[in-house]
Amino acid sequence: MKTLLLLMLASWLIPVQVLAADVLIVQSSRLSGYREALKGFRNTCTASSHSIVLEDYSETDISRIVREEQPAVILAIGDSALMTLKKIRRVPIVSVMALNLASGNSTPANITGVRMTVSPERYMNLFKAFQVRKVGIVFSQGRSGAYIKRARQTAERAGINLVLREVHNPRQTPSQLSTFRGNVDSLWLLPDATAMTRETVDAFFLFAMEQSKPIFAFSDVYLAYGAAAALEADRFTMGKQAGDMVNRLLGGASTADLPVEDPRSASLKINQSVIRKLGIAYSSD
Repeated sequence: MKTLLLLMLASWLIPVQVLAADVLIVQSSRLSGYREALKGFRNTCTASSHSIVLEDYSETDISRIVREEQPAVILAIGDSALMTLKKIRRVPIVSVMALNLASGNSTPANITGVRMTVSPERYMNLFKAFQVRKVGIVFSQGRSGAYIKRARQTAERAGINLVLREVHNPRQTPSQLSTFRGNVDSLWLLPDATAMTRETVDAFFLFAMEQSKPIFAFSDVYLAYGAAAALEADRFTMGKQAGDMVNRLLGGASTADLPVEDPRSASLKINQSVIRKLGIAYSSD
């Protein structure tokens, strides 16, 4: 009888042990970019994990899930995942592939991760290669203020003049773009979810076409719109970076020890047809 009771008890406990995981992975959707970041994460972090894809559910009570599963760390992949998790304050969160990941005061203390934007130094080298000196940027302070501060310092050392226009909502973007007429020789697109929306993308490229100015983007998606070049972060490597962060958190580090990072690896893609049309030079030396 005792043996039977022990076997029954063991059978009841097994599902609980299977469900328990060190890392809760919350993924916005099944987009290929998110899947690639997840591959990189799993290449680096082998801790037990449980995954949730938000698009698979009409609504998700993330607070209840976190309360029941009690993960040691949460990995947020994509903007929807990050926004859903911002109400969670007692569990460290590592974010990747999210435009909304900021590095200023707006980011809760328990959130860190990997930015979508490559380091300013790499962009300055790109601008020099294209021989542009006055670069227009539309941005929001809350989203991109910390990155812009770094970019200004780097641009000053590189001899690049950043012409900045701040917006507080997407409706202001077209009017701010109009102030660049005669003041810039190129535009730099940042992954800023206030300045750059589906509704404002056309405004950037319409301005660039009318003024015959090159656009430098953070994703090769914009090459099809007419960007001259894109400096795109490697998603697999970003996932590996996130995995490194999670490993350190599981090892006892705190999010205060792990500031938001730039992507370690990026690829440059050039739109040759746009370069020829604009008659601009490019030198990789």
